[in-house]
This record gives sequence, structure tokens and C-alpha cells, in this order.
Amino acid sequence: MRILICGANGFIGRALAARLSAAGHEVVRGVRTPGASSNNAEIAIDFARDVDTATWLPRLAGIDAVINAVGILVEGSGKTFDAIHSRAPQALFAAARAAGVKRVVQISALGADAGNTPYFTTKRAADDFLMTQPLEWQVLRPALVYGDDGASAGFFRMLASLPLAVLPGDGRHPVQPVHIDDLTEAVARLLDPAAPARQCIDLVGATAVEYREMLRIYRAAMGFAQAPQIGIPAPLIGLAAHALAWLPGAMLTPDTWKMLRTGNTGDVAATARLLGRAPRGLRDFIGAPQRVALRHEALAVWRNLLLRGVLAVVWLASGLISACVMPAAQGLELLGRVGIAGSLAPLALYGSAALDAAFGIATLLAPGRRLWLAQIALVGFYTVVIGGYMPEFLTHPFGPLLKNLPILAILILLYAEEQPT
Repeated sequence: MRILICGANGFIGRALAARLSAAGHEVVRGVRTPGASSNNAEIAIDFARDVDTATWLPRLAGIDAVINAVGILVEGSGKTFDAIHSRAPQALFAAARAAGVKRVVQISALGADAGNTPYFTTKRAADDFLMTQPLEWQVLRPALVYGDDGASAGFFRMLASLPLAVLPGDGRHPVQPVHIDDLTEAVARLLDPAAPARQCIDLVGATAVEYREMLRIYRAAMGFAQAPQIGIPAPLIGLAAHALAWLPGAMLTPDTWKMLRTGNTGDVAATARLLGRAPRGLRDFIGAPQRVALRHEALAVWRNLLLRGVLAVVWLASGLISACVMPAAQGLELLGRVGIAGSLAPLALYGSAALDAAFGIATLLAPGRRLWLAQIALVGFYTVVIGGYMPEFLTHPFGPLLKNLPILAILILLYAEEQPT
């Protein structure tokens, strides 16, 4: 079959393209910005603008089946739920009918049949429209989809890797994630001409658990010891969801928070019938071959932020204390011991304080390899000069100079992990 996949650069679309190409189908990738591709054809589509049937008709010439895997969690940058989830898919489906496309698969979302968020209502509008068309349609409503390279899965693995698990509310919200491999197999089966047409199927995994248990399972699968869990009051999660809603790629939005509270589970029997077997369960998602890589990936998400945050506090506090808290006479006396006196002493005192503060701000706003090298050089300079002129600080019980060693270790780690520009 010649299959057009809309949203072929997305997480689900990429997996579908790989699965269907491996099965021998000719895949046409519908993407916003086509590029050179040696294996698959690409055509330009933009669900934010392609909302009339006439735009789609030329693209469907010679197409046997269409898969719509386009979706957004957050509106912004010209993307609206109405256009991307409803108006563009409806135009696509109407064009598919006019072009004689044999089969259409709509990747919707579990809960779209009853949900009342803008995300759900616009998904449902497209589902309902497709089901009125004289096509061999298939509406697939998957639960939360897990895949090693999925954004939501990576987000939950990151949360699971934290030494203190932070839960929304009490964390007892029911979830039933489905593995991306089961989703792609389900779509392949729905495209089979022998498969019954005009089906609407909820696709779920084998394991229905509470959200907090899902994090425990992911954590154990990545090889971490179990961590204590703490709940954040629901009103605070709601405020955070509204505050984060404008961020591109945000996982916590008012819609996703409402979806989590509602629950995301279904009857596994329909999924098992479609696959001809039981779907994968949550405990089977992360296998031994992926464990180490996913563990390091999860840690890397928050480790860099933690180290930068600690460094920023050290630099900003050093600058503030030197300029505003420590008596100026004491600071000038210390500078005199290293040979800086007279009119240069105040300049050195307040100049170094300003430099420390500037490093703190840059650590938060403009991290990079050159910044880490500059900080390594300054910490090394401070350590050598103070150790040489005031050796008592080397044996001081509070270890003021010895504490530079972990700071240098943090800087070396940040430098090593920073992507070169």
C-alpha cells in the first residue's frame, strides 16, 4: 500500500513510518518542512493552515491509506486545537473521500469520547466527522503512549529518577500506558484490507496502576533504589499548570492536569483482540538492554540544572557577601595580605564581588564551555593565591579552600558534558 502519514516527524509518526516501511509499504511522510530523504518521500503539510479540502486533494493522488498522527498539547505560535485537531483533519478526511482513499486511520486519544477539555473536544470533533464519512475508517484512541524516545516517557522517567519523588496531589490517579510497539502493530493490523472497517478502539496497555506506582516501576526498571514520595497539594499543581501552559513542549498544562485527575484507563480486552495477544505491561517497557542508557538519560535531565543552580548560588552569595555583608575593613585587610593595597584595594574588592555576581547570573542565563573555563581559571587563581599568601586557610577546620575542590569538580563535569558550539 501507498500510505500517507501526517505528522511523520512526531514521536508516533516516526514509529509508524519505520514499522510500515519495514512491512513493505510505500510510506509518504507528511511533515511541515520536507528535507532530503533517501528512503521515503516527503510532502509539506501544515495542519495550522491546511484547513480546506482543496488543499489536500492533490496530495492524495495515488494514496491508498491515510494515517493522521498530528496532535499538540499546548496552543501557541499560530497552532490552535481547533485547527490542528479538528478543522485540518476534517478537511483531510473529506479530501480522502473525494480522492477515493481506501482506508483512513485517525490517531485520537483515550477519553476523547467524553472529555470536556479543549484538547479532547477538538479530537472528538474530528473523530465524529470521520465516522460520518463513507470511508473504511478506523479511530484508534490510545492511552498514554510509552516509547524510549517519547517526550512524555522521558519526562516521567526523569521524575522517577529524582531522589525524592514529587507527586501531583496524592498520586493515586489511574493510568494504563500502552507501548509504542503495540500501537504501531495495532495500526498495521487496522490497515490490513481483511480487518473490519469502521471501528473505534480504545488502545491500552496490560497494566492499570496508580500514577505513583508507575513512577516506582520506572524507577526500579532503571536500577534505582526506591525513593520516598511526597505529594504536592492539588491547588498548587493547578497553579503550576496554568503558569507553564505557555511554554512550548510543556508536559504540565491545565488540560493534562485535568486528564490525569480524570484517569487514563480502559478495557484491555479490545486491545488484546486487535493484537491477537495481550499487550505489553508496564513492567515490560524498560528491558535490560535499555536500562543503563535510560538511567543516565534521566539523570542528565535534572543533574545539569542542579549543578548550575548550586554554582549560581555560590557565585551570587560570594559577590553579595563580599560587597554588602562582610565589613569593608576586613576585606581590605585580607587583600593587603596578598599585596593589594592603597587605591587598588577597594577596586579589587568590589570588582571581584561584581565579577562573582556576573558569573552567578551567567551560570543561570548563558551557560557554556567558555564560561566554565573562565570559572575554573578564577577558582584556581583564588585557590593558589590564597593558599600561597594565607596558608592557614588550607588547614582551617571549616576547609574554606578545600571546598573549592568539589566546585572545580562540578565545573569540570559541566565543561565535559556541554555540547560544543
